[in-house]
Amino acid sequence: MGRLQGVFVAPQHFRVGILEIARFMLDSQASHLGWLRKTGKIKGMSPQVKIHARPRSDYRVFRSISTRWMDNDAYGHVNNVVYYSWFDTAVNAHLIEQGVLDIHQGQTIGLVVETHCNYFSPLAFPQTVDAGIKVAHCGTSSVRYEVGLFAQGQDLSAAHGHFVHVYVDKVTRRPKPLPPSLIQILESLQ
Repeated sequence: MGRLQGVFVAPQHFRVGILEIARFMLDSQASHLGWLRKTGKIKGMSPQVKIHARPRSDYRVFRSISTRWMDNDAYGHVNNVVYYSWFDTAVNAHLIEQGVLDIHQGQTIGLVVETHCNYFSPLAFPQTVDAGIKVAHCGTSSVRYEVGLFAQGQDLSAAHGHFVHVYVDKVTRRPKPLPPSLIQILESLQ
Protein backbone atom coordinates (compact mmCIF):
# COMPACT_ATOMS: atom_id res chain seq x y z
CA MET A 1 0.00 0.00 0.00
CA GLY A 2 1.15 3.53 -0.73
CA ARG A 3 1.08 6.11 2.05
CA LEU A 4 0.46 9.86 1.91
CA GLN A 5 0.25 11.86 5.16
CA GLY A 6 -1.47 9.04 7.01
CA VAL A 7 -3.73 8.15 4.08
CA PHE A 8 -3.61 4.64 2.69
CA VAL A 9 -4.08 4.34 -1.05
CA ALA A 10 -4.44 1.06 -2.90
CA PRO A 11 -1.35 0.42 -5.09
CA GLN A 12 -3.28 0.39 -8.38
CA HIS A 13 -4.70 3.86 -7.57
CA PHE A 14 -1.56 5.40 -6.07
CA ARG A 15 -0.30 6.79 -9.37
CA VAL A 16 -3.73 8.13 -10.33
CA GLY A 17 -4.75 11.49 -8.95
CA ILE A 18 -2.36 11.47 -5.99
CA LEU A 19 -1.01 14.94 -6.81
CA GLU A 20 -4.53 16.37 -6.86
CA ILE A 21 -5.26 14.75 -3.50
CA ALA A 22 -1.98 15.99 -1.99
CA ARG A 23 -2.62 19.54 -3.25
CA PHE A 24 -6.10 19.54 -1.71
CA MET A 25 -4.79 18.28 1.63
CA LEU A 26 -2.05 20.91 1.73
CA ASP A 27 -4.47 23.69 0.67
CA SER A 28 -6.99 22.55 3.26
CA GLN A 29 -4.37 22.48 6.03
CA ALA A 30 -2.95 25.86 5.00
CA SER A 31 -6.42 27.37 4.89
CA HIS A 32 -7.21 26.04 8.36
CA LEU A 33 -3.86 27.29 9.69
CA GLY A 34 -4.54 30.73 8.21
CA TRP A 35 -7.94 30.80 9.90
CA LEU A 36 -6.37 29.84 13.23
CA ARG A 37 -3.82 32.64 12.91
CA LYS A 38 -6.42 35.18 11.78
CA THR A 39 -8.71 34.41 14.72
CA GLY A 40 -5.81 34.59 17.20
CA LYS A 41 -6.01 30.93 18.15
CA ILE A 42 -2.29 30.43 17.33
CA LYS A 43 0.29 32.41 19.29
CA GLY A 44 3.95 32.22 18.25
CA MET A 45 5.54 29.06 16.88
CA SER A 46 4.01 26.50 19.24
CA PRO A 47 0.24 26.61 18.76
CA GLN A 48 -1.85 25.88 21.83
CA VAL A 49 -5.25 25.25 20.29
CA LYS A 50 -7.90 24.01 22.72
CA ILE A 51 -10.54 21.88 21.03
CA HIS A 52 -14.04 22.07 22.52
CA ALA A 53 -17.34 20.31 22.02
CA ARG A 54 -19.46 22.13 19.44
CA PRO A 55 -23.11 23.22 19.67
CA ARG A 56 -25.84 21.84 17.42
CA SER A 57 -26.14 25.26 15.80
CA ASP A 58 -22.79 24.64 14.04
CA TYR A 59 -24.43 22.02 11.77
CA ARG A 60 -26.96 22.31 8.92
CA VAL A 61 -28.80 18.96 8.87
CA PHE A 62 -29.16 16.04 11.29
CA ARG A 63 -29.68 12.30 11.09
CA SER A 64 -30.66 10.09 14.02
CA ILE A 65 -28.65 6.88 14.30
CA SER A 66 -29.46 4.04 16.69
CA THR A 67 -26.58 2.53 18.59
CA ARG A 68 -26.34 -1.26 18.61
CA TRP A 69 -25.29 -3.66 21.34
CA MET A 70 -22.21 -4.60 19.31
CA ASP A 71 -21.10 -0.93 19.14
CA ASN A 72 -20.02 -1.00 22.80
CA ASP A 73 -16.50 -2.13 23.56
CA ALA A 74 -14.98 -3.72 26.65
CA TYR A 75 -14.97 -0.33 28.39
CA GLY A 76 -18.76 0.01 28.18
CA HIS A 77 -18.94 2.77 25.58
CA VAL A 78 -19.06 2.95 21.79
CA ASN A 79 -15.72 2.04 20.24
CA ASN A 80 -13.95 4.84 18.37
CA VAL A 81 -14.09 2.95 15.05
CA VAL A 82 -17.90 3.19 15.10
CA TYR A 83 -17.77 7.00 15.12
CA TYR A 84 -16.15 6.97 11.66
CA SER A 85 -18.89 4.65 10.42
CA TRP A 86 -21.47 7.17 11.67
CA PHE A 87 -19.68 9.96 9.78
CA ASP A 88 -20.00 7.93 6.56
CA THR A 89 -23.62 7.01 7.28
CA ALA A 90 -24.73 10.58 8.00
CA VAL A 91 -23.14 12.15 4.93
CA ASN A 92 -23.84 9.42 2.38
CA ALA A 93 -27.44 8.87 3.50
CA HIS A 94 -28.08 12.61 3.10
CA LEU A 95 -26.53 12.64 -0.39
CA ILE A 96 -28.55 9.57 -1.42
CA GLU A 97 -31.79 11.09 -0.09
CA GLN A 98 -31.08 14.31 -2.00
CA GLY A 99 -30.63 12.31 -5.22
CA VAL A 100 -26.99 13.27 -5.82
CA LEU A 101 -25.34 9.95 -4.92
CA ASP A 102 -26.22 6.67 -6.61
CA ILE A 103 -24.15 3.93 -5.00
CA HIS A 104 -25.28 1.32 -7.53
CA GLN A 105 -25.43 3.01 -10.96
CA GLY A 106 -23.56 6.30 -10.46
CA GLN A 107 -20.40 6.97 -12.46
CA THR A 108 -18.84 9.26 -9.82
CA ILE A 109 -17.85 8.04 -6.35
CA GLY A 110 -16.32 9.73 -3.33
CA LEU A 111 -13.12 8.23 -1.91
CA VAL A 112 -12.22 9.12 1.67
CA VAL A 113 -8.66 10.48 1.76
CA GLU A 114 -8.58 12.00 5.25
CA THR A 115 -10.45 11.55 8.54
CA HIS A 116 -10.19 12.96 12.04
CA CYS A 117 -12.26 12.82 15.23
CA ASN A 118 -12.11 14.51 18.66
CA TYR A 119 -13.95 12.88 21.57
CA PHE A 120 -15.51 14.78 24.48
CA SER A 121 -17.99 12.48 26.23
CA PRO A 122 -18.86 8.81 25.86
CA LEU A 123 -21.78 7.42 23.89
CA ALA A 124 -23.13 3.94 24.60
CA PHE A 125 -25.85 1.47 23.67
CA PRO A 126 -28.85 1.96 23.95
CA GLN A 127 -28.56 5.67 23.15
CA THR A 128 -29.74 7.33 19.97
CA VAL A 129 -27.11 9.54 18.36
CA ASP A 130 -27.88 12.64 16.31
CA ALA A 131 -25.26 13.24 13.62
CA GLY A 132 -25.05 16.84 12.41
CA ILE A 133 -23.31 17.57 9.11
CA LYS A 134 -22.00 20.61 7.31
CA VAL A 135 -19.58 21.34 4.47
CA ALA A 136 -16.44 23.21 5.51
CA HIS A 137 -14.72 23.34 2.10
CA CYS A 138 -15.60 22.60 -1.52
CA GLY A 139 -12.86 22.22 -4.10
CA THR A 140 -13.04 21.30 -7.78
CA SER A 141 -13.26 17.56 -7.09
CA SER A 142 -13.15 17.34 -3.29
CA VAL A 143 -15.25 18.16 -0.25
CA ARG A 144 -14.44 18.43 3.45
CA TYR A 145 -17.44 17.39 5.53
CA GLU A 146 -17.61 18.16 9.25
CA VAL A 147 -19.73 15.94 11.46
CA GLY A 148 -20.84 16.40 15.06
CA LEU A 149 -22.17 13.47 17.06
CA PHE A 150 -24.63 14.30 19.83
CA ALA A 151 -26.37 12.22 22.49
CA GLN A 152 -30.05 12.71 21.75
CA GLY A 153 -31.33 15.82 23.51
CA GLN A 154 -27.85 17.23 24.25
CA ASP A 155 -26.74 20.58 22.82
CA LEU A 156 -22.96 19.95 22.85
CA SER A 157 -21.25 17.31 20.72
CA ALA A 158 -19.99 14.13 22.33
CA ALA A 159 -17.53 14.04 19.41
CA HIS A 160 -16.84 15.94 16.23
CA GLY A 161 -14.56 15.51 13.31
CA HIS A 162 -14.25 15.62 9.57
CA PHE A 163 -13.55 13.59 6.50
CA VAL A 164 -12.54 14.53 2.98
CA HIS A 165 -14.05 12.96 -0.11
CA VAL A 166 -12.25 13.21 -3.43
CA TYR A 167 -14.80 12.51 -6.15
CA VAL A 168 -13.48 10.26 -8.90
CA ASP A 169 -14.64 8.35 -11.95
CA LYS A 170 -15.90 4.95 -10.78
CA VAL A 171 -13.81 3.07 -13.37
CA THR A 172 -10.61 5.09 -13.87
CA ARG A 173 -10.39 6.47 -10.30
CA ARG A 174 -9.31 9.83 -11.78
CA PRO A 175 -10.64 12.94 -10.01
CA LYS A 176 -13.74 14.43 -11.61
CA PRO A 177 -15.23 17.87 -11.15
CA LEU A 178 -18.17 17.93 -8.75
CA PRO A 179 -21.45 17.65 -10.69
CA PRO A 180 -23.67 20.79 -10.56
CA SER A 181 -26.45 18.91 -8.76
CA LEU A 182 -24.00 17.86 -6.02
CA ILE A 183 -22.60 21.40 -5.75
CA GLN A 184 -26.11 22.73 -5.16
CA ILE A 185 -26.66 20.32 -2.25
CA LEU A 186 -23.17 21.00 -0.84
CA GLU A 187 -23.78 24.76 -0.90
CA SER A 188 -26.91 24.23 1.21
CA LEU A 189 -24.69 22.54 3.83
CA GLN A 190 -22.17 25.39 4.10
